[in-house]
Amino acid sequence: MVQVAAGDANIRRAMTLARHGGDAVARTLAAAGIRHVFTLVGGHISPLLVGAKDHGLQVIDVRDERNAVFAADAVARMTGLPGVAAVTAGPGVTNTLTALKNAQLAQSPVILFGGATATVLKGRGALQDIDQLALVASSVKWMARCTTVAQLAPAVKRAVRESTSGVPGPVFIEVPVDVLYPESIVQEWFIKEAGLSNPRTLQQKALKLYLSGHLYRQFHVPHVDVRASAPELKLPRVRLSAQLDKAAELLRGAQRPAIVVGSQTLVNSQAPERVAAALKKLGAPTWLGGMARGLLGRDGEVQYRHARGKALKEADVAVVCGFPFDFRLKYGLGFGKDTKVIAANLSTEELTKNRTPELALRMHPGEFLEGLARRVRGARDWSAWHRACRQREDARDQEIRGKAKTGGELVDPLQFFLRLEEKLADDSVLVADGGDFVATAAYILKPRRPLSWLDPGVFGTLGVGGGFAAGAAAVRPKSEVWIIYGDGSSAYSLAEFDTFVRHGMAPIAVIGTDASWAQIARDQVTLLGSDVATTLLRTDYQKVAEGYGGVGLLLTDPAKIDETLDEAKRIAKSGKPVCVNVHIAKTDFREGSISI
Repeated sequence: MVQVAAGDANIRRAMTLARHGGDAVARTLAAAGIRHVFTLVGGHISPLLVGAKDHGLQVIDVRDERNAVFAADAVARMTGLPGVAAVTAGPGVTNTLTALKNAQLAQSPVILFGGATATVLKGRGALQDIDQLALVASSVKWMARCTTVAQLAPAVKRAVRESTSGVPGPVFIEVPVDVLYPESIVQEWFIKEAGLSNPRTLQQKALKLYLSGHLYRQFHVPHVDVRASAPELKLPRVRLSAQLDKAAELLRGAQRPAIVVGSQTLVNSQAPERVAAALKKLGAPTWLGGMARGLLGRDGEVQYRHARGKALKEADVAVVCGFPFDFRLKYGLGFGKDTKVIAANLSTEELTKNRTPELALRMHPGEFLEGLARRVRGARDWSAWHRACRQREDARDQEIRGKAKTGGELVDPLQFFLRLEEKLADDSVLVADGGDFVATAAYILKPRRPLSWLDPGVFGTLGVGGGFAAGAAAVRPKSEVWIIYGDGSSAYSLAEFDTFVRHGMAPIAVIGTDASWAQIARDQVTLLGSDVATTLLRTDYQKVAEGYGGVGLLLTDPAKIDETLDEAKRIAKSGKPVCVNVHIAKTDFREGSISI
């Protein structure tokens, strides 16, 4: 790892004042509208972070590299602009792999910068030198290794374009340490490390000449374009228009239409209200999933949350927007035998994976809904169909309320979330990180506005909570941010309370503590007769948060739910992050719901 002696004021001053590769990266990011860089600091990438601060970007340093990428992912989802993370070489990059894969499967436009050893030392056994490109290749849609300063700005511009175009996703740029620091400092390092301050032999003089030439190429040669990705094939606009006309015709003729809206409908979206208006104009029963939750507000005339499976079985026309035919739609088998399926997706693969729709449109599903709404006129009266869907919706809500217990020695999770639902602010953002406790929350909690629900997505990754919350708090610093944790998942990122405190963020973390990996334990015990590896302790997680400078609250008495939530909101509003450790009772609410 590159180190600068603490007492060397001249080098520190040069790093701050000189133009360098890190400055070029930061300047290009700022020009693209990027406002945040998430990181865990390392000597390989220091100039990039200094440059980011100099160009007005907020540099937010976290306690685990995964959370830097999770935070960037949250920013990408909530703003429609790429989220940016920068990590140091070797283990800094490898620590991001889970978060990078999660972003890929969630189709989030994320740019990850990975530091690397000096170009002249590549493959020679330098500290933290590994083949990083080979490791990240399967988790990104594009990547590049910059070996000259002139490549940096074009590579960043390309990264912005690649991450947001077509099917959005993460990209990776490897930035060796000697293309980030100022030339004078790199030259001093090369000469010093090679012992060439006063070359005497012919070999030493030749090596010094080689290094001088290498440095000249790094800092002064014109830009040569980095490796490009394959061009994308796009459907002609005329064909898309004809397909939209056909989709409108099918929907107009439907008696029992159903619309399913997935996360991709809002990727790169900076105007979700247009998509919401289109759904309202269409007027068909609509189910929202993933990042689309909250698109229609807390409640809406066309919005339903329960009994989606039954509706899709009964529907004569189903419109699937940005939602793959994966396990959530029973691998394409979750429709009636006579249901005509219309699908819109940016991915050619997802359009037909597991099922071939009657009509498949390769286009942005948000634009599809807007185009469909402009074409659908004179649709049938769907009021009877809405009444049937509403009856099932109300029956399920009533069933949930009936299962909730207001008394007992510990807190019933259903009752807790019913009360939290009434307490959420209109600007609240909900971060979901856990299994059974979080899945229970998803039945009850209603996001109040678009782009206000953050869950891992199809990868089902535990540990997103701290990073997602940091990203959400950075984007919406005045909003009420809630992390819904299981006690198992909370341990992945409780250390980010340190990040919250240092950067003036005040999310409220709610930990459902039942001393178990409950979603696994319930079925494992039933099916295999053993709770091995599923038991935890009722740990004082609130004290862990306090140790990092947050405020901890313990809730064990059901009668104190309201006052504890009110206290948490008050503390967060004062600017301090809060951890509410809720000791919850065992429940069979989601029995048999394991997904594998």
